[in-house]
Amino acid sequence: MNRLQALHDAGVSIWLDNLSRELLDSGDFATLIADFAVTGATSNPTIFAKAITTSGRYDDQLHAAVASGVRDAQELFFELALDDVRRAADLLRPSYDESDGRDGFVSFECTPDLADDTEGTIEQAVELWGRIARPNAMIKVPATEAGIPAIEELTARGVNVNITLLFSIARYEQVIDAYIAGVERRAAAGDPVDGISSVASFFVSRVDAKVDALLPADSPLRGCVAIANAHGAYARYLDRFNDQRWLALGDSGARPQRPLWASTGTKDPSYSDVLYVEKLTAPDVVNTMPEATLRAFADHGNVTDALSIVPGAAQSTLRRAHEAGIDLDAITAQLEREGVRSFCDSYGELLACIEAKASRRGKDPARADANSVRAGRLGGRRN
Repeated sequence: MNRLQALHDAGVSIWLDNLSRELLDSGDFATLIADFAVTGATSNPTIFAKAITTSGRYDDQLHAAVASGVRDAQELFFELALDDVRRAADLLRPSYDESDGRDGFVSFECTPDLADDTEGTIEQAVELWGRIARPNAMIKVPATEAGIPAIEELTARGVNVNITLLFSIARYEQVIDAYIAGVERRAAAGDPVDGISSVASFFVSRVDAKVDALLPADSPLRGCVAIANAHGAYARYLDRFNDQRWLALGDSGARPQRPLWASTGTKDPSYSDVLYVEKLTAPDVVNTMPEATLRAFADHGNVTDALSIVPGAAQSTLRRAHEAGIDLDAITAQLEREGVRSFCDSYGELLACIEAKASRRGKDPARADANSVRAGRLGGRRN
C-alpha cells in the first residue's frame, strides 16, 4: 500500500520541507515526486544555510559569479539558490499543470532581515518573483505585523505568496483578510484572479514544544494543544472561504488560500513520529514535511476514513488549556519573534559562509566547506 498516495487521495498535498542541489543533482527529488506523491517543496534561510555551507556543489557557480564581478553576498546567495528553485519548479510543473494550477509549487523566502519592513518586503518579493519566472513558484512572506500589508499588495500585483511563521488564529484572520483584499483589488482593476495561488503556513510542533514545557508531566493536554490550534485554523478556513464575500470572488475563478501545516516533524520522541501528519488530515490542506517524517509516514502512517480535524473538539482542548494557565496568545507571539530571530541567525551565518567561500576562490573546496561548517555551527535548526 502506498500510504503517501492514500494521504494525497484524502486531499492532502504533500510538500517536502527541504531543497538543495544535492537533492536535485542526485535525482532524489525527482524520485520523491514519482514514488512518494510529493507535489511541492518549501525552503527557508536555515534550509539553504545548511545546503550551501555543507556542500561543495555550489562552489563552481559561486566562483564563476565572483569572477564575473558579483561581490555582494546576498546577490551571490540569490544566484545560487534561485537556480535550485527554478530547477525544482520545472520538476514540479507536471503536478502544477495536472492540478490546473492548484498544486505543484516551490517556495522561496524573502530575506529575514526584512521581516519588519513592509516596503522592503514588497520590493524584494516582486524582484524574486520576476527572477524565478515560474508560475508555480511562491514567495514566502512572514506573518508579522509588517508582513500583513505586504501580503495584500503582493497578491494585488499577481505574486503567489506563501505566508510563513504563522502561529495564532488571530494572526491567521489577518492573513486571510489580506489575501482576500488583494484578490478583490485585482478584480476591481479588471486583472485576472484565476491565476493567483497562496498558502498560509501554520506552524505546529513548535507550539507543543512551548506548551508542553508549561504543563505537568502527566497532563492529558500534552501533545494536543498545537493540533487543536491547527484544527481551529482549519475551521476558520472553512468559514472564511465559504462566506458571501469570498464566493463572489470564487465565481470569478479565484482560488482559496489553502492552509499549510508546517513544523510537522515531531520534536518530542515520546510522541508518534507521524503525529502531525495523521492528526492534520483534511481536504484542501498542504503538509510540508521534513524528509524523515515523509519517509516515516510512507513506512507506517495511517489515513483514517473519517476526517482527523474536528473543530468542536479543538475548541474544548483550547478552553481546557486556558483553564490550565496556558496563555496561547503570549506563546504564539513569542514563537513569531523567535522564528524571525532564528531565520536571521541562519541568514547571517549563510552570508558569512558565502563571503568566506568567495574569498577562498581557487583553494581546495572540500577544505573550505569543512572550515565553513566549523565556523557556521548551524546545529541543524529546522522547522
